[in-house]
Amino acid sequence: MLIALISDIHSNWEALQAVWDYIKDADVILCMGDLVGYGASPNEVVDFIRREMEKRKLLCVRGNHDNAIAFGAEWGFNPYARQAVRWHQHVMTVENLEFLRKLPVRQIFTDEVGRSYLLIHGSPRAPLDEYLSPWLPDSEFRAVLNYVKQDDLLVGHTHVPMLKVIEGRRVINPGGVGQPRDGDWRASYALIDTEKEPPENVEFHRVEYDVQEAARKILKAGLPRFLAERLYDGY
Repeated sequence: MLIALISDIHSNWEALQAVWDYIKDADVILCMGDLVGYGASPNEVVDFIRREMEKRKLLCVRGNHDNAIAFGAEWGFNPYARQAVRWHQHVMTVENLEFLRKLPVRQIFTDEVGRSYLLIHGSPRAPLDEYLSPWLPDSEFRAVLNYVKQDDLLVGHTHVPMLKVIEGRRVINPGGVGQPRDGDWRASYALIDTEKEPPENVEFHRVEYDVQEAARKILKAGLPRFLAERLYDGY
């Protein structure tokens, strides 16, 4: 079985299209949230994800930006993010906003060899808000895994690819599809090949996309210029 991992699309239709060309033949696609926010193509992204979920090929959880846009929960957001939240609320269809409201905070998936995965955007301790950054000490990841019964924990939120192996269990972040923050502007995703033995069966990939078009749409929408410029820097 080939499992594709994606996260943090952030209304970047161009990045999602580019990644999808590489993952569309996976047996299942697991998404750790933040379909929307920051970018200028929220309805295109959500329409597409909705269709794929109806095919039962894709599982997705709600991210903090999904939550903020769906429920108006924008406290703690910086001014750029807050402006994007309000723009999204204005332009998104009622159907797509309702879809975001119904996304679960947690999902569980078990592959055909019996390994289980918990999908969550932030962490089990704070599903929408906690950042599990790669530079945290192993002791912190051990503490987090105490809240998880599954074999592996799949997260997003930091927009930084990560694989942490703690006593045979893994914490995996595929990085950001639509707004990478590790200094590499290319869209990020990961693949798990269950025919290989863990932990070596995780591969991280980057793919170029039409970043100029994604940035142009942000500026045309009247969103903050910073949100367009950061796409070129991978930050």
